[in-house]
Amino acid sequence: MIVRSLLATGLLCGLIASPVTSALAAGDPILVIGVQPETLDPYNTNTTLTTAVTKSFYEGLFEFDKDLKVKNVLAESYEVTPDGLVYTFKLREGVKFHDGTAFDANAVKANLERVLNPENRLARFNQFNRVKTVEAVSPFVVRITLKEPFGPFINSLAHASAAMISPAALQKWGKDIAFHPVGTGPFTFVEWKQTDSVKGAKFAGYWQAGLPKVDSITWKPVPENGTRAAMLQTGEADFVSPLPYEQAKTLSENKKLKVIAQDSIIERYVSMNMLQKPFDDPRVRQAINYAINKEALAKVAFNGYATPAKGIVPAGVLYAHPLSAWPYDPAKARQLLKEAGYANGFETTLWSAYTTSTAQKAIQFVQQQLAQVGIKVQTQALEPGQRVEWVQTAPDPKTARVRMYYAGWSSSTGEADWALRPLFSTEAWPPKLNNTAYYSNQEVDALIAKALVTTSDAEKADLYAKAQELIFKDAPWAPLVIEQNVYATSARLSGVFVMPDGNIDSRQAAIAP
Repeated sequence: MIVRSLLATGLLCGLIASPVTSALAAGDPILVIGVQPETLDPYNTNTTLTTAVTKSFYEGLFEFDKDLKVKNVLAESYEVTPDGLVYTFKLREGVKFHDGTAFDANAVKANLERVLNPENRLARFNQFNRVKTVEAVSPFVVRITLKEPFGPFINSLAHASAAMISPAALQKWGKDIAFHPVGTGPFTFVEWKQTDSVKGAKFAGYWQAGLPKVDSITWKPVPENGTRAAMLQTGEADFVSPLPYEQAKTLSENKKLKVIAQDSIIERYVSMNMLQKPFDDPRVRQAINYAINKEALAKVAFNGYATPAKGIVPAGVLYAHPLSAWPYDPAKARQLLKEAGYANGFETTLWSAYTTSTAQKAIQFVQQQLAQVGIKVQTQALEPGQRVEWVQTAPDPKTARVRMYYAGWSSSTGEADWALRPLFSTEAWPPKLNNTAYYSNQEVDALIAKALVTTSDAEKADLYAKAQELIFKDAPWAPLVIEQNVYATSARLSGVFVMPDGNIDSRQAAIAP
């Protein structure tokens, strides 16, 4: 057996109560984000900021630190057989769910079997569908057997979606668990006012001594950039992410605020539905790539806090393969359109997955750029319900309404599998995952599948590099920019930070007295 015990010094230190905890354990920090959560079920969302909210109530066997390194949470250690098929986990004892029931091996079994049941139609099914069986060996030992080796398995378990939900709560609420989260996290659920806020209260029975350091926490979705910035300046918000790019420099001069800008692994792109004309023609897709000035987009929509995307997997993701950004060449775009039979252009629609001000700027910029080569685009920013119904759960690929789609993705497991498989494999067509280009290339599918089971890092890197090169050549996307994470906190708030994938860690949130 290969034995691995991931050191989690931060968690171990948390077991020792601090004398300053009582001084900080007060207040209700207001954390403002740019999108509205569509659910509080971590297994049924692909939205990073939604899982940032659910992390207040839930935690899993593992989690990522600020550098996307895996550390233990509810699992103390694990062993894996040399063939990579059987994982045995030693669980943390003495942990309670918010409803007073015990966290144990049966809870792990219940949660994984729930997401593995295809009848539940959970968004994260494909993240775990290589699990064959889950066995509760003893109250605090669980054995998971895979159908085939799966290199990123521990990373998948560290993803915020792999949360442990109280089995008693699952039985009580059923599908309505989406509105009644019951986990082992630092906060218990108070209320969800769907367009206004999500509130949690300090969980007195939380297993990490000294946490949480505040009495409650409130998340507020505010799509409008200016409003988020104003709330920070007036003291209505203690934390804002994303910070309006155009106001970051000015706000950084305010001594009552702390403004942070850091590299991310978030790529913004426009996918094109390859099942529909004219996007079934590679020349059209290439023309769209040539028609968009990514340098200018970074300045106009992101105020310089972004760089042109070089390839489809951002630097910082394990096995990312750097490629060249598509050059801005409107003459080449017009030539390709003419060759494809669209000398006079065509009309189409561009939807945005977000209603934020930055997203509005981005799709308007793309609209203007495409107009210069004869492509007339109608734009629409989708509300969460529209996004889910029209794009993510469209039942029939042949009749899916999506054409061009502005969105973003971060590989929240920290490696290339989750940057490629959910977006470019044939199995990832909606409603299963997020291949909104309806891209299908058997060679790419084979490379991704082989990379999942290989144990050689060198071979894995080669397989992923070949897959990225093929996808980039096929151009199912117009890769746009890699944005920076820009966020701000009030001077009185500490312990809240944005991770490279755009998720937010609020476990250590504290308000200075």
